[in-house]
Parts: sequence; C-alpha cells; structure tokens
Amino acid sequence: MPRHFSLADCEAMGFDLDHTLCRYHLPQSARLIYDSFAQYLVTEKGYDKDLLNITPESLDFCCKGLVFDLEDGNFLKLAEDGTVLRASHGTKSMTSEEILETYRRREWKHFSSVNGMLSRSAKYYLYDNYFDLPGALLCARVVDSLDRHDRQKKYDFWKDMVAAIQHNYKISAFKENCGTYFPEVKNDPDKYLQRCPESVKKWLKQLKNAGKILLLITSSHSDYCRLLCEHILGHDFEEFFDIVITNALKPGFFSQTPNQRPFRTLENDEEQEALLSLDKPGWYSQGNAIHLYELLKKMTGKVDPKVVYFGDSMHSDIFPARHYSNWETVFILEELLGDKVMVPAETESEPLEKKGKYEGHPPKAPYSVSKQWGSFFVDSLPGMGNAEETLVSTWSCKCISTYSTIAIPSLEAIADLPLDYRFTRFSSNNSATAGYYPSPPRALLPNEESVSMK
Repeated sequence: MPRHFSLADCEAMGFDLDHTLCRYHLPQSARLIYDSFAQYLVTEKGYDKDLLNITPESLDFCCKGLVFDLEDGNFLKLAEDGTVLRASHGTKSMTSEEILETYRRREWKHFSSVNGMLSRSAKYYLYDNYFDLPGALLCARVVDSLDRHDRQKKYDFWKDMVAAIQHNYKISAFKENCGTYFPEVKNDPDKYLQRCPESVKKWLKQLKNAGKILLLITSSHSDYCRLLCEHILGHDFEEFFDIVITNALKPGFFSQTPNQRPFRTLENDEEQEALLSLDKPGWYSQGNAIHLYELLKKMTGKVDPKVVYFGDSMHSDIFPARHYSNWETVFILEELLGDKVMVPAETESEPLEKKGKYEGHPPKAPYSVSKQWGSFFVDSLPGMGNAEETLVSTWSCKCISTYSTIAIPSLEAIADLPLDYRFTRFSSNNSATAGYYPSPPRALLPNEESVSMK
C-alpha cells in the first residue's frame, strides 16, 4: 500500500451526515438526546422521576469508546488487547483493586466479538458516536436507581432503553412530530445545529468541479436529512451531491447483499418499490454498497473506481466501509480538538499555501477530556503488586489506526488544502500516529511523556 493518500486519486467521495457534514452544538444536543430517552422511560415505563434531573457536570460521564456490559451494569474502557483500563458500576467509578478483582488481567469476556465489530449483541453495547452517547449516562443512572431500590445483581432494562430509542428515532417520528427529539430540533434548529462553514461549502463545489462524484450516505431518514441539509447548506443543498442515500441503515448498507437491502425510490419522503439495480444518480432510500458501486463504475467508466468515505462512527461508517467495500476511510474525530494542535515536523518546510487550516492556528473550542474516563487515546494499566503503571493505547485508538486511512477533527480542517495534498496514511509504517491530521493527539506523542504501546 502506498505511504501517502490523496483525494485527487479518488473518483467518488461519500459523506455521512450527522456529526460529519452536519456538526452539532454538543452540550445542547447531548442534553436533548438524554431528555428524549429519559422522558420515555419515566412516562411510559414508570422509571424513577429523578432520571429527568441532570446537571451539566454529569455529562462528563459521556465518553466515546465505552462498552456497556448489559448484564452486570458495568461500563468499561478497554485497552487494545481487551483488558479493562477503567470501569464504573452505574455512574460510580470502580477502584483499581475492584477492577483487578472483577476482571483480573485477562481479556474481557466479550472482547473477541466487540473487536470483530459485530453489529448487535444481547450481552453488551458499544457507545461510539454522539447520537448514542447520552444514553450511556442514562443507563448508568438507571443502574444506580435499580441498585438503590432493588439491589439487583443482573439488569434487565435494556429492552426499555431500545424502546425509548425507537420511539424517538423511528421513521415516522419526524412526520408525526412525536417523541421529544425531532419536535425540538424542528422548533429551534439553530440551538442544536452548526451551519456548515463557507470553506467546506466551497470545497464541496471544488470537488464537483474537479469531476468527483459526491455521495451523501446517511442513516437519517429523508425528512430529517432535508431539514439538516437545508439548515446547514441552504435550500440548494441537492446541487452539492450526485447521489443522496437516506435511511441507509449502516452498517448494513455495507455488509448486506442487494437482496437483503435493495434500494428504494422516494415519493414525498415515503419509500416506494424496491429496485433491482441502481441505474442513475438521484435520491434513494436504504440500499447497499454493491449496487452503488456498480453505478459508480458506469458513471466513471472505470472498472475499479476509487471511493473515499468520511464518517464519525467506527462501528457504522469506518469499519464497514473499509472491511466490506475496501473503500478509503476518513475518520471524523472531534476528540482531536481537545488536544493542543502541534505542527508535525514533516509539514514545517512546506509552503504556506500547502498547509492545513489548523496548522499554527489552534481551534478555538477545546473538547474537554472526561475527568472520569480520561484520554480517549491512552490510559494507564494499573500495576500488579508493586509494579509501576504502564501507559497503553486504548482499543478505540487501535481501531482508528487499523481501519482509518486518516483521522481529522472536522472537514474544515482539510477544506483549504489543495486537492492533491498528500496525507500520510495510518498503514504507512508501524507508527500509531502517522494518519492523524493536522497532528497526532498529544497523549500519543512520546516527547510529551514516555509512552510504551503494548
């Protein structure tokens, strides 16, 4: 595989919508998502009303990369080899001694399946994106509540949590104005949505003018997609894209066959008949990567057109696009904004017009590291006996370097670069930091403190 990656070499560029093209005001959207699930549990399922009361500080619990053990009520932060770095029972952090007593120094029991990115399990849930994440705090508080009232050892509330998610996000919820989530966003989109920067809109137009095929592939339904895009891009948003695919049901879009997941046409945002193939650009629902790729071959006239996909979820976007479709993948990782941005040595000598937007200009809004869970990228492994602690990379960090071509904090970070800019890809050498742009997270740099990667 070549050491460098360039967008100029790709014929088609696919974009996820939520938290990729459409950035949210995270504190406001997190509170809304939490409230939408909590309201349902309290009013429809009879849970403790205290779940409705949270402080802004309690959202510190929300940290991407956590795994929730559904039976034990424990949240886990895993090392790249599957051992437990930190854990909490409900919201209460477990001590190093409790972690060693419960999990030893062994691979967590379900690690082999979570490491294989299996889509669903009755045993655990992986929190890896901002749409899901407030649910982690709610689940942790439900565990606290059940412990106070019922002193349970096994927990059986996940079915109610799934019902809360389905009630708020079901395909008809936007149209019916039901649940808490969609009515709120419709009523005050500016409170929750960040408008797309002019630099990114200009960049999308430049990509199209350069002959690139632009794809929007989102699991959001068409009516919500329309609201988001009109708000962040403008009423002419469809001109930015050749193909729009909504209700894509990722990761199934990448992993399932045309028979399992055919494309469907839309009429007034309602899904119509299944299509036997995808013959022309347009707006579609559901679908599969196999039929999409056949259309891209026709549109480009190439036997093997190169596709790059931008997304924020390792589970739904990055892993399946790489694993099933062998697409290049650009991971949108806002956690990189929580770090001091440093200029990599190899870019120092480049002319100014070749440098990225953030080089020498750190972003204004830092994304704070969770006090309870620590760095998304590394953590210390508690020492056994008198042994010293060892700093190791997290499982989430390992997934980034394994399945992403590059990782960036936002589209804005690369929008001002020339199309032929050559990024160093993750797999270019043995370094775990090669593919981060504009620079690696500080926690991974050995000159900050001695880091020994396992």
